[in-house]
Amino acid sequence: MIKQLEQKIKEILLTCKDSSTGKPWAERLVSVEKVGDELRVDLCLDYPCQSLHPIMQDQIKQALNSQLNQRECAFKSLVVNLDQRVQTHRIQQNLKRVKGIKNIIAIASGKGGVGKSTTALNLALALQKEGARVGILDADIYGPSQPHMLGANTHPESKDKKSIEPVERFGLQTMSIGYLLEDQAVIWRAPMATGALLQLLQDTRWKDLDYLLLDLPPGTGDIQLTMSQKIPVSGAIMVTTPQDIALIDVRRGVHMFNKVNVPVLGIIENMSTHICSQCGHEEAIFGTGGGQHLADEFEGELLGQLPLDIRIRQGADHGQPIVLEGSASEISEAYRDIARRFAAKLSLQPKDFSHHFSNIVVE
Repeated sequence: MIKQLEQKIKEILLTCKDSSTGKPWAERLVSVEKVGDELRVDLCLDYPCQSLHPIMQDQIKQALNSQLNQRECAFKSLVVNLDQRVQTHRIQQNLKRVKGIKNIIAIASGKGGVGKSTTALNLALALQKEGARVGILDADIYGPSQPHMLGANTHPESKDKKSIEPVERFGLQTMSIGYLLEDQAVIWRAPMATGALLQLLQDTRWKDLDYLLLDLPPGTGDIQLTMSQKIPVSGAIMVTTPQDIALIDVRRGVHMFNKVNVPVLGIIENMSTHICSQCGHEEAIFGTGGGQHLADEFEGELLGQLPLDIRIRQGADHGQPIVLEGSASEISEAYRDIARRFAAKLSLQPKDFSHHFSNIVVE
């Protein structure tokens, strides 16, 4: 009886789709169980969207209740449970994964001054609020900014004198050259800078992360080249402002990721509009439509648009990122919406199951 019921539920869920991925809910079905008069249906998502679970559960429940005959199926109440478990996705060929990290996501801009680092940090916190385990690595060796925006004035610890512990702040696991050098100028040639980045990534004891966001410096230089050749990256996100001068450099960044076979998951348009705090007038001071035009040009997705708002700057300056602020809930929700979109987009990329198998040695 339960097998027939499970098959019926699968058929119903094949007609209902997750709006974030376009995939039928039947693909997320884990189990069907009857306990007394209660019918329990368990599903599991492969991307974080904790805030949407109640809405999703209601949609699934309505679909099942409308097509299942309670008397024939011998149940009086229906319970839909929704879990989430982030999967590991494909990386560049011939690279090994970093221990403790499922997916590394590069946050890039191509041009400085577009708010990439602020966006990366708030995006990391938004992913965490959606139920993911998240870290952020400040890859800007010459101009690290994450320690200041995190309000973290500390030195990383080394328990075994061989590796370093990530600095935890707001529940995020973080690492930056800024923790080690503080306000000292980094006067290094490119090989030293790229070597330092690799050490920060590989020598940090990351702990079971679903996502590590890699906050890249602007441009397409040595750091980016090292990332593409030596760092296992699952995807990239480009941050831009709507103005043409920013879009020129972002195009170069997209071309770079395409050449090194790193999928670009989407475009974030920052400083999209400015809303006057005095009168409420909204104005697109950097132009309009740039992010969407760029996404269309590369057949990608505009993940979202963020405003030019003084509260975002104040949060970054004071070490209290705006996603943590309840008073700016509309901006916080914008970051969370982008986080859910990007995570859903990544979930559609090919999975990497190699970590499930033991190494095979032929002698």
